[in-house]
Amino acid sequence: QFWDWVGGRYSLWSAIGLSVMISIGYDNFVEFLTGAHIMDEHFINAPTENNLPIILALVGIWYNNFFGSETQAILPYDQYLWRLPAYLQQLDMESNGKGATKNGRMVSTHTGPIIFGEAGTNGQHAFYQLIHQGTKLIPCDFIGAIQTQNCIGEHHRILMSNFFAQTEALMIGKTPEEVKRELESAGGKSEDEIQLLIPQKTFTGGRPSNSLLVKALTPRALGA
Repeated sequence: QFWDWVGGRYSLWSAIGLSVMISIGYDNFVEFLTGAHIMDEHFINAPTENNLPIILALVGIWYNNFFGSETQAILPYDQYLWRLPAYLQQLDMESNGKGATKNGRMVSTHTGPIIFGEAGTNGQHAFYQLIHQGTKLIPCDFIGAIQTQNCIGEHHRILMSNFFAQTEALMIGKTPEEVKRELESAGGKSEDEIQLLIPQKTFTGGRPSNSLLVKALTPRALGA
């Protein structure tokens, strides 16, 4: 049965999910739904101070309405999640995209942010410079798995090193003094060249990010 009150944003959990179940198998689909159920129960029963959906929602409202942030980056460090930013883009922007309430009144706060993102190091070479050094505040959600499903040499260790290095750099930045010391230690540049490079390599820090880690990327973890 396909209920008429199920919006397209949530059709995955309804009869439309049949195609997903056929693709990934019944057992995996049940695990996926189980993860979603566990998170629903957590949302209903967990105290506010420990309630992950409430905390993330309040943080989003905080940056959107009080810091003037207009965007939010979804940055999964797992290639299996490479389409997750697009899924969340539709989920969030369609859900929070109206400037009127159910009663037809115009909202008194900002609507949702512009959601964008890219998987892993692909994003690092595309738009991370704007996140680190631009004038716009862009809150980021980093998503990673502790255990990899692709045991290719040191790949996962290097990938997660990038994960933690990016969040640390967003938090603490790099001062002009630190940049100057690094350039002087590296050698090969005159004082004038160093002075020209310092502003280009300085990071202010204080850029907000969340780090969301799962033990392994399983259907249950994805559903939650």
